[in-house]
Amino acid sequence: MGTALVLLFLLALAAIPGALLPQRNLNAAKVDEYLALHPVLGPWLNRLEAFDVFSSFWFTAIYVLLCISLIGCLTPRTLEHLRNLRASPVAAPRNLARLPKHAETQLAGDADELGAQLAGRLRGWRRTTRSEGGVVEVSAEKGYLREFGNLVFHFALLGLLASVAVGRLFGYEGNVMVIADGGPGFCSASPAAFDSFRAGTTVDGTRLHPMCIRVNDFEANYLVSGLATSFTAHIDYQVGEDLRADRWRPYLLEVNHPLRVGGVRAYLQGHGYAPTFTVIFPDGQTRTQTVQFRPDDPLTLLSSGAVRIDPPAGTYPDARERRKHQIGIQGLFAPTAELDDGLLSSAFPALRDPAVAVDVYRGDTGLDTGRPQGLFTLDSRLIHQGRMTKVARSNLKPGEEIRLDDGTRVRFDGAVPFINIQVSHDPAAVWVLVFAMTMMAGLVVSLAVRRRRIWIRISPAGQAGTVNVELGGLARTDNSGWGDEFERLTARLFGKES
Repeated sequence: MGTALVLLFLLALAAIPGALLPQRNLNAAKVDEYLALHPVLGPWLNRLEAFDVFSSFWFTAIYVLLCISLIGCLTPRTLEHLRNLRASPVAAPRNLARLPKHAETQLAGDADELGAQLAGRLRGWRRTTRSEGGVVEVSAEKGYLREFGNLVFHFALLGLLASVAVGRLFGYEGNVMVIADGGPGFCSASPAAFDSFRAGTTVDGTRLHPMCIRVNDFEANYLVSGLATSFTAHIDYQVGEDLRADRWRPYLLEVNHPLRVGGVRAYLQGHGYAPTFTVIFPDGQTRTQTVQFRPDDPLTLLSSGAVRIDPPAGTYPDARERRKHQIGIQGLFAPTAELDDGLLSSAFPALRDPAVAVDVYRGDTGLDTGRPQGLFTLDSRLIHQGRMTKVARSNLKPGEEIRLDDGTRVRFDGAVPFINIQVSHDPAAVWVLVFAMTMMAGLVVSLAVRRRRIWIRISPAGQAGTVNVELGGLARTDNSGWGDEFERLTARLFGKES
């Protein structure tokens, strides 16, 4: 058990880097940023798998050794406990007066009959009676549930560790922002459908549980101070046979009330706004995009984001010219606009008076490169290289537009809410709950039950028809309260006969 405790302590220490350093499976961009900011320390940490702590070789080794240590510790303890359950209570010591608790008296009656009566009063005790040479001894013990509870606790801990490992191996978790009010929704058949995806060690993304969700509307209630009181999303979902039959089922998605279907849970994690922009190109063709902006201020939902719009086919003669006229929009969105010397801020998180403050860029936005880009910012390297040039800056209300020097117009059409949905699958989640509750039950039993032993020796007295009765007691574990308990036990055993 000492080895298991050391390994448990090492496991806790090993988890600390996972809390202090960015983890690649949660946010690869943060890891890249850390490596760029720490060119000396970062590569060494990367070699030590400090950015993949919970799947690293050293964390796995500690985890496996802890499980092996627990098995090696619990197996002999379980066998020993079974032997103790089958064994009779030990015989009385030669001198009961030397025990921590001792009492004696003289009672009238026969030794054998009195021994049977006293043994009968020890309800709840495992007891045995021995008789030799006219002396009757009663040995009794209780508190075996203490060791049983201790074993249950440690076996449940082992089960909990195994369940967490199974969840890490076969589970997955993805986050996606879904636009409400007629947005396209999403289907979870592929990791590509998620904005971020964390796969278990054995999950390759080819066997995800298929589920489709669309958000009909989203409602948030706020106090006057701007603090939110409730979030509610009316969604439709498809799963299983619904996908083939194209049948949608309604569901009210709320915080802490996830959608549970087919072993998959969909949680409402957060919300924000997605502004809509329309670009009218010089030939009259239009492109419209609704893109989620990132809430930077949780109290007022002042948000930042970026939009990339490619000209329609035929607007420019060749691909090179078309790339020179791609439109990039980057800026801030305020659901309830407030201007201070032309600077946009938000006064309230509800969508009361929306406005945007945007910088409009023209040039190569990187849409044709295939290189991944951040959702909420334009690629700064393209701007520094001069491949994108800022051509306008303005604050816009819904319906207002900016006209560029080549006749292109950029119009702000308004905004709709979006919600962030977390889809998670953990095949061992129920077992984690079961083992955690079993651990608590075993711990309560092991703390509440105390081991006690008593011995009663009945021997003939000098006067005919009377016997000497000695009672000795020993606390096997916790001495607290044993004195009062022994006194009550003495009164119960001797009081009716005295």
